[in-house]
Amino acid sequence: MKLNFDKIGKSVIATAREAGSLIQKERESFTSDQISTKGLHDFVTNVDKASEEFIYSKLKNLIPNAGFLAEEQTNEVLGDVYKWIVDPLDGTTNFIHGLYPYSVSIALLREDKVILGVIYEVGADEVFYAWEGTPAYCNGNKIKVSKTALLKDSLIATGFPYSNFSKLNAFIESMVYFMKNSHGLRRLGSAATDLAYLARGDFDAFYEYDLSPWDVAAGVFIVQQAGGKLSDFSGGNDYIFGKEIIASNDLLRDEFYSTIHKFMEDSVSN
Repeated sequence: MKLNFDKIGKSVIATAREAGSLIQKERESFTSDQISTKGLHDFVTNVDKASEEFIYSKLKNLIPNAGFLAEEQTNEVLGDVYKWIVDPLDGTTNFIHGLYPYSVSIALLREDKVILGVIYEVGADEVFYAWEGTPAYCNGNKIKVSKTALLKDSLIATGFPYSNFSKLNAFIESMVYFMKNSHGLRRLGSAATDLAYLARGDFDAFYEYDLSPWDVAAGVFIVQQAGGKLSDFSGGNDYIFGKEIIASNDLLRDEFYSTIHKFMEDSVSN
C-alpha cells in the first residue's frame, strides 16, 4: 500500500494541535481529584485519557488496519504493517502542577521503522514534525541539530528516573561529570520535548533510561531527520523499545556516547 505521507502528515499535525487545545481547555478547570496513580510517581489524569481517545478517533481511519499503541492503552490495536505510537500527554506531572513543557507525541511505524513523527509542545504552541523523505520542521521552518563539537561546550538534556532506580548511582555519577565538564544539564520533564529541542539545536545532547516507546518514537525520528545520531547505552539501535537512549548531533556523538557508556556500562540492560 502506497501512502500519501504529505496528506497523512498534515492530518497528524492537525490532530496533535487539536489534542493540545483539548488539553489546554481541560487545564483551566483541572482539579486533583482527576489524578490516578499507575505506579510509583507515575500519574495519569482524565485529561491523558481524553486526549488519547480523541487522537485514536482521528487516526484510526487514516491508514486501514494500522495498529495503535499508546501510553494509556485504552484502544490498543495490534495492526498489520503500520502502527501508531502515541503519548497523548507527555509531561503529565508538569501538567498536574501547571508547568510547561508538556506535549502530544505521535509516531508512525512501518514494521519496526519509524517513518513519521509529530510533537506538539502545548505551552509554546510549537509543532515539530518530519516524515519519510522530508527534513525536520518546527512550525513550517526547517530545523537542524547543533554544530557543537565538544562536550565542554555542550548543553545536555536528561530526565530523572521516577520508579526504576536500578541505574541511579551510575546515573548520578554521570550527572556530576556533566555538571563539571559541560555548559550544564537541564531536566524539563518531557522526553518528547527534549528530543524536539535537540532536533532544533537548543540542546546538543540527551540521554535517559527507563523510557517507553511512546516517550521517544516521534522524537527520535525528528532528530534523525534533523541530522542527529542515536543509540542505546551499548551503542546499538534498541533505543525505542529498549528503555535507554543517547542522542546528539553528529560532531558530538563519539565523545558523548563514550562518556555515557563509561558511566552506565555496568548498568546496561541485557
